[in-house]
Amino acid sequence: MNTWHLKQAVRYLIAGGIIAYPTEAVYGLGCDPFNEKAVARLLALKQRSWQKGLILIAAHYRQLAPFLEPLTPVLENRVFASWPGAVTWLLPAKPEVSPWLCGQSSQLAVRVTAHPQAAALCQQWGGALVSTSANVSRRPAAKTALKVRCIFAQTLDYIVPGRVGERQRPSEIRDALTNTILRV
Repeated sequence: MNTWHLKQAVRYLIAGGIIAYPTEAVYGLGCDPFNEKAVARLLALKQRSWQKGLILIAAHYRQLAPFLEPLTPVLENRVFASWPGAVTWLLPAKPEVSPWLCGQSSQLAVRVTAHPQAAALCQQWGGALVSTSANVSRRPAAKTALKVRCIFAQTLDYIVPGRVGERQRPSEIRDALTNTILRV
């Protein structure tokens, strides 16, 4: 894994940029979750409504903790049993978490990624990243850096080269409070 590309991506994140990077099944678009201008720009690129909310990925739970209410032992066992992995959980968000991230929900979608390059990117960045599929809403997601470039041309700040994981579909999404599957 080329750390030079990760360092370049982090430089753009610090500057408020939007990057693309490989994840478990597709390329993701990401930005600093604390930078509302970057989040708004990412949503505009995707033509996605803020009301739907976004996913945050991390290399480990500690990077997600600033956004979440403390987990009960039951939730901790349920969630941690699937991480790192391709399961995104809806967990209770802290009240101060931006609606740009949660949408119209009091929960936030989060995942500790199993993709080595995405995890290394979060490590290099030092925190969680917004992670949404690299596509315009309701269109197929990009699975290669070339496809990302074709879809978004020069509107992204940086594309991290690499291969997506073996999954055929994006991450499963589950509600941690009800343990129901929302996306297979």
